[in-house]
Amino acid sequence: MKLLRNRISRLLLLPWWLLKQGFQYGGAAVIEGVMMRGPSNLALAVRQPNGNIALEKEEVLPLTSKHPWFKLPLIRGTFVMIDSLVIGMKALSRSANLAMDEEEEELSLVEIAITIVLATLLAVLLFIVVPTGAVHALRTSVAGVFLQNVVEGIIRIAVFLAYVWAISRMEDIDRVFMYHGAEHKAIHTYEHGEDLTVDNAQKYPTFHPRCGTSFLVVVMVISIFVFALLGDGSLAWKIGSRILVLPVVAGLGYEFIKLTARYSDTGWGQILIAPGQWLQGMTTREPDDSQMEVALKALREVLAS
Repeated sequence: MKLLRNRISRLLLLPWWLLKQGFQYGGAAVIEGVMMRGPSNLALAVRQPNGNIALEKEEVLPLTSKHPWFKLPLIRGTFVMIDSLVIGMKALSRSANLAMDEEEEELSLVEIAITIVLATLLAVLLFIVVPTGAVHALRTSVAGVFLQNVVEGIIRIAVFLAYVWAISRMEDIDRVFMYHGAEHKAIHTYEHGEDLTVDNAQKYPTFHPRCGTSFLVVVMVISIFVFALLGDGSLAWKIGSRILVLPVVAGLGYEFIKLTARYSDTGWGQILIAPGQWLQGMTTREPDDSQMEVALKALREVLAS
């Protein structure tokens, strides 16, 4: 029963996690741990059932380093998204196995693949099919393609917020959100030039201006304008075309992240990140000292090379 509950929790967590990974370029909370990524390597730290911290390190070569035009504005966001998703999913799958009790069987590659496919389908259903289908059914009552996309965007944001609120009620996912807070605190400590100790890290907030979660709502707003350019058509066309242009939305979202992070201390920058700060309040929790220790261990390992 516990194993089944854990797997259901992970399946429900993945749609948010996949979206977040698509719009970030740093660390990530995983199952009972934190993955920290540097320019050329990453470290995964996971608290195991016996109390020990499992630590693994791997060299990584970003996709954007493989060709000069991969780094061009708008284009680079797509490759960062792909890179983050692939690396992040490997880290999440590995953490799930490292966090297993001794009596539990490790997840096989087939089980991991099935979980990822189901989670992707769930994300498409919740955030594309449901809002697009709802507005398509009401298209005779909503005049104009742009207004239809505005209503669709509002429904998409509402569904996303309801989904995040619902999964945050689950105990296993709540622990991931605590590690999410620990990840942010660790990065704050490093950025302020302090020693990477638990006491230093715990005084910082769980909010971080460059977290991908902060920009999911903004990206959904960007999608309103992008999707409006696709015009009208059948329901199948609307759903398929929205999936196909997601790289464009990702590219615009990535540039927005870089811009607002650079000016996050200005008045207008604070206004732009305010919705994200509120959203992070739903996806981060105050970590305990043992969780903070895990996040700092991962960060130290990345910085050591």
